[in-house]
Amino acid sequence: MQKTVLALGGDGIGPEILEQGLRVAHHLAERSGITLSVHHDLLHGASWDAHGTFCTKQVLEQARVSDAVLVGAVGGPKWDNIRVPGGAENQDGLMYLRHHLQTYLGLRPARAWAPLMAQTPFRTGLADKADVLILREMCGGAMFASERGQRIANGLRQGYDLTAYDEAEVARFAHGGFQLARARRGRLVSCDKSNVMESYKLWRAVVTEVAQDYPDVAFENMFADNCAYQLMRRPEDFDVVIGCNQLGDILSDLTAVYAGSLGMLPSACLAANPAEGPVFGMYESTAGSAPDIAGRGIANPVGTILSVGMMFHYSFGLPEIAAQLEPAIEAVLTTGILTPDLGGTATSAEMTDAILERLDA
Repeated sequence: MQKTVLALGGDGIGPEILEQGLRVAHHLAERSGITLSVHHDLLHGASWDAHGTFCTKQVLEQARVSDAVLVGAVGGPKWDNIRVPGGAENQDGLMYLRHHLQTYLGLRPARAWAPLMAQTPFRTGLADKADVLILREMCGGAMFASERGQRIANGLRQGYDLTAYDEAEVARFAHGGFQLARARRGRLVSCDKSNVMESYKLWRAVVTEVAQDYPDVAFENMFADNCAYQLMRRPEDFDVVIGCNQLGDILSDLTAVYAGSLGMLPSACLAANPAEGPVFGMYESTAGSAPDIAGRGIANPVGTILSVGMMFHYSFGLPEIAAQLEPAIEAVLTTGILTPDLGGTATSAEMTDAILERLDA
């Protein structure tokens, strides 16, 4: 079996953690009998500096013929204020790919790791078994507002972004959430601000309608502010939480505290419901490009490595291979091999070396 991966290092620490992720990907491919074909290219700032665009048409076309896209990280102050013609998707390389590939289902799992609980703000016993999947809608909402910009209104500068979803966008996303919850522990919370915003009134109505198709999944609507509070107050009570593009972004970073570092969190953006079988996806750590430590070789590679595991699970159809990663990582953490964000002194390569050795143990 051959699988094709488009590897986009991006900016900051992106190329460094991508390198470690690819080491693990090749290792897992050998263990599973996969021939892995990797094509490298540029995205976001690196692409802008080379081509004057955040994502080239060639990269998009290569993504279309790949089984998956693996991204390091993108962004940085150097490119934050560049504005180009066109919609919101043209302002960011990742958003460009998400928009054109319609990778609408964003999976952002966060869990507690026993060796890292001292890195978290939780008292003993409160979040020791936290294991939450935040699902973020990736192709709509405020992030992709068609009406957006800055203008002068009544002599004052005004910024505006139209948040809009139609029922089809919400329904396809909600179905993915309920089916993922069904495959986990059978509980789903939908968060919104339907008490004050029309777009969220529709969101709540559509998700509640979809819930009728899944009587085996315990379902609850929550206002987003209360949901965030409860995720911190009683994290072990949550399983799957779904939210719009903006709220999903916020909540997925918030739940990183379970793991002790953003560098521990993987993510996947899928173009279809994974219950339907292997699907195209984009995979990346949620840690960001961290330009302040770029080039030092100390970035945490675990989020990227776990993203590789999600790639094997959802795009390659090999969940049993992906399942080998978490025990290996937990064993390495237990031995105290930690990067600086976790309180240790290991380099990215040293931590990856230890994970690979544990996989072979």
